[in-house]
Amino acid sequence: MDERFEVERGRDIRKLSADESLQTAALALMREASAHRYSYNFNWLGLPIIQHPDDIVAVQEVLWRVRPRLVIETGVARGGSLMLSASLLELIGGDGLVVGIDIDIRPDNRRAIEEHPLAHRIVLIEGSSTESDVIEQVQRHAESRSPVLVFLDSMHTHAHVLAELEAYSPLVVAGSYVVVFYTAIADFPPSAFSDRPWGPGDNPRTAVHAFLKSSDRFQIDHDLVGKLLLTVARDGFLRCIR
Repeated sequence: MDERFEVERGRDIRKLSADESLQTAALALMREASAHRYSYNFNWLGLPIIQHPDDIVAVQEVLWRVRPRLVIETGVARGGSLMLSASLLELIGGDGLVVGIDIDIRPDNRRAIEEHPLAHRIVLIEGSSTESDVIEQVQRHAESRSPVLVFLDSMHTHAHVLAELEAYSPLVVAGSYVVVFYTAIADFPPSAFSDRPWGPGDNPRTAVHAFLKSSDRFQIDHDLVGKLLLTVARDGFLRCIR
């Protein structure tokens, strides 16, 4: 890329990130939009992706930068996020694979994924992402595939996300990422999750910061997070540095 453009863009991102009124407005907009299930509005290659557009673009950047041979995704939902990863792996070429893990893969969703043109890039594992047999299956896929990139988007409690970080972060090498979604739960009022086992004091962000206290291999990619406005992964893009 043009060096001057990169310098100018970096300056603009730093200004955007430091604009407290804009950041406050973005959080307020995200809270209001979530009441209308905003993230449910988008598809990727025909399947619902259930992500904010800012995060979709950021994930694309990370995938293209890392060029992983294995992508691990906890939380399958309707399959769109798997297709995002699989489509980038298809463009990159090679034998890159996406392993999607979910405790409940509904038959209609499984069928849509398995009938998709990119199904050859995807392996589905039904079970809890923190169960030992599931972790062992994923580890076997990772034995001959590096680099590994990890996306965590299943159960959003502190204990579950921390267990996922401890299970899957050892598979990630320097330069790659673990991306933790829905750290933004910490920015919502308790009433937003009254029917859920997570909330402002028990969520992926609290797990991320607990994990970072015990690991010197990862740090938050503030340059990447700083340019995102409507993101559910604030503090969640963790870059492996060693």
